[in-house]
Amino acid sequence: LGYPFELFIEDAKDAHMHIDVSAVSEHFKIMYEAHKGESREGAEQKFKGGLADNSEQVIKYHTITHLLNAALKQILGNHIVQMGSNITGERLRFDFPNPSKLTPAQMKLVEELINKKISEKLPVNYIDLPKERAEKMNATHAFNEKYGDVVRIYYIGDSLETAFSKEFCGGPHVKNTSELSFITIYKQESIGKGIQRVYVK
Repeated sequence: LGYPFELFIEDAKDAHMHIDVSAVSEHFKIMYEAHKGESREGAEQKFKGGLADNSEQVIKYHTITHLLNAALKQILGNHIVQMGSNITGERLRFDFPNPSKLTPAQMKLVEELINKKISEKLPVNYIDLPKERAEKMNATHAFNEKYGDVVRIYYIGDSLETAFSKEFCGGPHVKNTSELSFITIYKQESIGKGIQRVYVK
């Protein structure tokens, strides 16, 4: 929508077109407002980082995403990074690099580890740090993401040093893993060469 209304009117006159200026003006306003709304929604969705909304269940699944990332890394190895996620009120979806799908044994280990951390009633806290210092904290973060001068690290555990999970993240999250229900990985699929996707509820 980068075509100015005044220029449109001038072009129409040059082409000897007869137009209702007030009607066209009203139409331009409607299109402009719709475009603004779409841009705002797109920006909000990007900021939320794959969250459908800030409902209680979505926030819970967001915290479970952090537990899942840490559990996969512990069970499969340090090559695990979050390549994408999508969270709704019904489930979470998580993409990560791995040569093959999880074996039944690996899936069971990941589920058991996450559910153990939920039953341990671990606190979920955050700390804001200058980016240079934050990068030394061994916290998980996306290497293709641009971060500001100050970074927020969410950590799940009694301290930043002993945390089971610590990630660069803007939130929101639950306050304690006791607020979460035990999880199940109910579906998985390969979505590309060496890229796996799991679904959790």
